[in-house]
Amino acid sequence: MTLLSFVVPAYRVQGYLRECLDSILEQPYDDLEVIGIDDASPDDSAEILAEYAHRDPRVRPVVLAENVGLGPARNIGLDRAVGEYVWFVDGDDWLVPGCLPHVADRLVATRPDVLIVDHVRVHWNNVGTRSAMRDVFPEPPGEATFRLTDRPETTRLLHTAWNRVARREFLVERGLRFAPGWYEDVSFSYPALMAAGRIGVLDRVCLNYRQRRTGAITRTRGDRHFEVFAQWHRVFRLMDRWDGPVDALRPALFERMIWHYLTVLGNGERIDSALRPAFFAQIHADYARFLPPGGYPVPSGVEGLKHRLVAAGRWRTFSALRGANQAADTARRTARKVRRRVLPVARRTARKARNSALREYYRGELHRPLDPTLAVFAAYWYRGFACNPAAIYTAARRLAPEVRGVWVVRRDRVGTLPPGVEYVVAGTRDYYRALARARWLVNNVNFPDFVRKRPGSVHVQTHHGTPVKVMGLDQQRYPTGAMGMNFAKLLHRVDRWDVSVSSNSFSTQMWERAYPAAYRTLEVGYPRNDRLALATPDECQQVRKELGIGPDEFVVLYAPTHREHLPGWRPPFDPDRMRDVLGPAGRLLMRSHYFHDRDRRPRGPAGGGGVLDVSAHDRVEDLYLAADVLVTDYSSAMFDYAVLDRPIVVYAPDWDAYRVARGVYFDLIAEPPGAVALDFPALLEVFRSGALHSVGAEQHRQRFRARFCALDDGYAAERVVRHVFLGEPA
Repeated sequence: MTLLSFVVPAYRVQGYLRECLDSILEQPYDDLEVIGIDDASPDDSAEILAEYAHRDPRVRPVVLAENVGLGPARNIGLDRAVGEYVWFVDGDDWLVPGCLPHVADRLVATRPDVLIVDHVRVHWNNVGTRSAMRDVFPEPPGEATFRLTDRPETTRLLHTAWNRVARREFLVERGLRFAPGWYEDVSFSYPALMAAGRIGVLDRVCLNYRQRRTGAITRTRGDRHFEVFAQWHRVFRLMDRWDGPVDALRPALFERMIWHYLTVLGNGERIDSALRPAFFAQIHADYARFLPPGGYPVPSGVEGLKHRLVAAGRWRTFSALRGANQAADTARRTARKVRRRVLPVARRTARKARNSALREYYRGELHRPLDPTLAVFAAYWYRGFACNPAAIYTAARRLAPEVRGVWVVRRDRVGTLPPGVEYVVAGTRDYYRALARARWLVNNVNFPDFVRKRPGSVHVQTHHGTPVKVMGLDQQRYPTGAMGMNFAKLLHRVDRWDVSVSSNSFSTQMWERAYPAAYRTLEVGYPRNDRLALATPDECQQVRKELGIGPDEFVVLYAPTHREHLPGWRPPFDPDRMRDVLGPAGRLLMRSHYFHDRDRRPRGPAGGGGVLDVSAHDRVEDLYLAADVLVTDYSSAMFDYAVLDRPIVVYAPDWDAYRVARGVYFDLIAEPPGAVALDFPALLEVFRSGALHSVGAEQHRQRFRARFCALDDGYAAERVVRHVFLGEPA
């Protein structure tokens, strides 16, 4: 039997449905089915469900001839489900990556009738707010199951269908179904808790509850919000029918009912002002109708006062109190804004004055002669000594010792510089003087906009990778990946370039297309790859030793790239499962993109269980030399690692979405540097089956190397130094 059936109704959610389905299907857990219900949606939801069903047999689409609403659509999914447990997930929400194994483990271990999971609200502006789980259960309940009568505080958790997983036979036996209309969760979720003999709580965020800016019921005004009363009436009718032990739950559920009514009434985006008196009158009627004989726990403070006004039916007083509270809240918010502004304004004023003075100093230094021996180096927005500029600096010290190289670094990265490297800290007086007077400025990104191109100075753009994704002006066709980019300023920065270092003819073509300007192209290979091209077996073993890796270990380096269009997103990757496939002699190195360097935490040389986080390791070339295999997606790491002529695996679970949203220059799946995996199970199979070393993978790698690595012979940095610093012909 399938363990989990996901029921996903879809109505006007075409913009979110793919994310929802992907979040389920890409979980590191396979014992599931997805029943997608197209509720006669007027958009492309049906086509999306059909597309997913075509490529994944776990997806079973159901197309309804007419719109029935969320509750009945869920019932249709429940009737078709075959799983032991059913999880109702709305089409505009999505699961947290990696959560499903934890849910499955708890279901198998405790066999609850209902398992409640935690969630987080994700607002349309990408701000997240936590649920009430910690407030309701300050001490997590652990794996123990309970009845609702034992833990009535459970009713204070959000009463939705998607934050709980229910045993299918339990629902069928108790006749638990969704009623039509709005607020359908109420008359399903509370009865399910009342009827359950075994309730479990998993204190882990498993679902992202999308707070849509438009289109959500909670942001739609109208009289349909009165349907909340019928849903609560159904709850109390079931209590009357079941009677017995559940009768003890009346006080807790009554309090929840009044809380819910007041929440709906208090939301200005739901109840129009003209309907508010009638809505309040219905609350008062239900208060009198369902008040438990022994009373209920009345909240304290303002909330308690609201309850008492409802009990007395005093709408005018309630309305006046609400207006007064709103005015007070407005006053408090205004006061907080003022307090927040005073200190920051003072700080900003002081900072602005300091920066203004330093810019004036910079402008003054521009009138002084260039320093004929000074070369300023920088990499990755002042993150430290790295990449092509570092290789050029090192070669210049050997070939052009008369050149004085100075690095620009952030203050927090000073400690990462090699001994003996002269530097200035970004934002200081020395920094502005160096930028103004340097004869050479070498960077793998652009210097800030304020930097002026002086006659006689030479700006060298080394870039920091062979492009897979579109760059520069080409990004105008992919605005999702170019959010906030000012293309006019970009061209201003490009116009400062004198030399563009290119690693191969493909890059040269792309740079000329993406960055049209009058610079000279120096197509010489990538200086940062010189070390890889000239590395000896002894050097590789020494690097492995320094990393705590044994000579006989099989080392896999996983290095995914950053998604500009999906900040914070990570490809689904389970290091423990990968480690299991690699076996006892395997070692997994994991490295995040440099954009995430502020999140890095230094780790010891030995990672637990054969997994080592090397994100904080400053020299990525060390990791290449240590690794037997590279696993990456769209990162330029593949072009560098290919110099070593070792196996590469392209792991691209979001390939289709990535090339549409971010844009690519060539079909990486059709022209890969080795084996390809489009989902995590396939990635594991590449290692398990030996496809890593197949004839096809070897042929792909040789074609890739011929196309992109022909110039990486170990002397690219020397060619740059001889041309840029010594004036020799290119």
